[in-house]
Amino acid sequence: MTTSTLAGVAVERDAEGFLADPSLWSEAMATEIAREEGVELTPRHWEVVRFMRHAYETTGAGPNVRLLAKTSGVSVRELYALFPRGPAKTAAKIAGIPKPHGCI
Repeated sequence: MTTSTLAGVAVERDAEGFLADPSLWSEAMATEIAREEGVELTPRHWEVVRFMRHAYETTGAGPNVRLLAKTSGVSVRELYALFPRGPAKTAAKIAGIPKPHGCI
């Protein structure tokens, strides 16, 4: 774990950059994490990010890309257009939740 500052808050992050404590997440942090990932957040990105947080808060885990496409209303093709380096993994990182099971 390493400590970094996001949106003025010191947070612990794992070796891949995921927040150790999802409860510390804020939308301002999401913007900074997205920038680190090379993603400029549009309203459609925010829909996916908020969906990921909601899924995590209700089930305790973020959805993998197939489940994300099936349940969010965003196609796999669009997810890859929004998050080219891995939709579920990148969206989860931006959403401040742990990496979904099955993501490399």
